[in-house]
This record gives sequence, C-alpha cells and structure tokens, in this order.
Amino acid sequence: MSFEAQEGKRILIDRLWPRGISKKEAQIDLWLKEIAPSAELRKWFSHDPDKWPQFQKRYLAELEANKPAVESLLAEIQSGPVVLVYSAKDEEHNDALVLLNYLLNH
Repeated sequence: MSFEAQEGKRILIDRLWPRGISKKEAQIDLWLKEIAPSAELRKWFSHDPDKWPQFQKRYLAELEANKPAVESLLAEIQSGPVVLVYSAKDEEHNDALVLLNYLLNH
C-alpha cells in the first residue's frame, strides 16, 4: 500500500483492512467495503494470475449486481476528486484495476 501525497477523498476499496497499516497512517476518509469482491470470490481467486480472466468476469458480474455500492462510489466521485486506496502486491492482477475500468466505462 502506497501513501503518496494525492489530492482527493481517500476511499479504501478493500473488504479487509490492510495488514500492518494503522488507521492514522492510512488517512482513509471512507471505507467502502461493499464495493470489494465478495469473500468467496476473493478466496477463490487467491491472487492466482491464471484465474485473472475469470476473476475479472466474476467481479464485473458482482459489480453489476451491487448497484447500491456502485452508486455510492459514483456519488463520491461526482462530488469531487477521490483517491481509490487498495492493498495488493500484484499490481497487474487485482480488483482495483477491474473496479477502475468498470468506473471508467460507466
């Protein structure tokens, strides 16, 4: 998890709080757990790059079915700049990328 200085409301988009990071250090304004992949999907994926294509499809389906969380995040984005905060070691295969692409297309 990187804490580079960026302007905007800091929204944590992970279902679980990042290990080893204090709430003071993270400086999170909103924790939107509901936008994250379900626990079942997260466990199934287990950050396995071979499962990446199927993970994307499944997470997109969850987002489509989770209109309240999506609308909540879109409202935050419309009210001003936001910084989506997430914790993932793999920068090429993670739910934040799927969510970002989803938001850019909606």
